[in-house]
Amino acid sequence: MDDIQHKDCYGTMFPDVLHFTSNRPIRGKVFSYELDLAGGITRSDRITSADIEQWDDCLQGPEFEHCYKLCMAKVALQAAIATE
Repeated sequence: MDDIQHKDCYGTMFPDVLHFTSNRPIRGKVFSYELDLAGGITRSDRITSADIEQWDDCLQGPEFEHCYKLCMAKVALQAAIATE
């Protein structure tokens, strides 16, 4: 089987949702989030964002469909184990 060479960013559109530090942005290639705490214990804000330039870069790539599917599978897996 031939080795497939992917771009370094392959599968990284979304950030890791399992390992984060509060009060600072957690970034993927395109999407990011921040979970802010007030007083160290109470969630005060949730912020999400998308870098449209990076999204456009992803859309131009020949592996977009496969990369997006991998990213969504990773998000689904992280969501499934986040509540365990």
